[in-house]
Amino acid sequence: MENSGGITASLSASLQGRYASALFELASESKAVAVVESDLEKLGQAILGSGDLAALIRNPQIGRDAAAKAVDGVGGVLGLSGLTRKFLGVLAANRRLTALPDIVRAFSAIASAARGEVKADVVSAHPLSDAQLKALAAKLKAREGKDVTVSATVDPAILGGLVVKIGSTQIDSSIRTRLNTLAQAMKG
Repeated sequence: MENSGGITASLSASLQGRYASALFELASESKAVAVVESDLEKLGQAILGSGDLAALIRNPQIGRDAAAKAVDGVGGVLGLSGLTRKFLGVLAANRRLTALPDIVRAFSAIASAARGEVKADVVSAHPLSDAQLKALAAKLKAREGKDVTVSATVDPAILGGLVVKIGSTQIDSSIRTRLNTLAQAMKG
């Protein structure tokens, strides 16, 4: 039976969403949403910052028990809550550790939506000051009609301006994009 990449990607996204939703429900029942959200943020940062951890969660040759022990050890080092550590054990047992970065993002989105917040990913050429971030959040709140949590990253390649992504909407006012548009217009 043939299966297109789009269907596989859709199913995979659905499974990641289910895991995140299940964890959110458990965290809500335990009144531990903020704790689990903080745990997952730490875990996401650890995956980005540690090549060894990233390799661990992506290595299909590591057995379920070994993966479970390894991620439990990581959970201990990071000081993660019992609920988050149990969840990591379930992911290891089900061979779903590769989905962890997507589950972290999905959980964050679910938790933000439950609080009535919208998350905006902002890319700038230089770090934004706290005052600039607050002003941007206020403008985005006025635009969206909801509280907006701003997640800022720096990418010098955009040269200047901002790239703001809220859900599937992207606002690109970067100098790089403006220069590319100008170059296309000049080509005729």
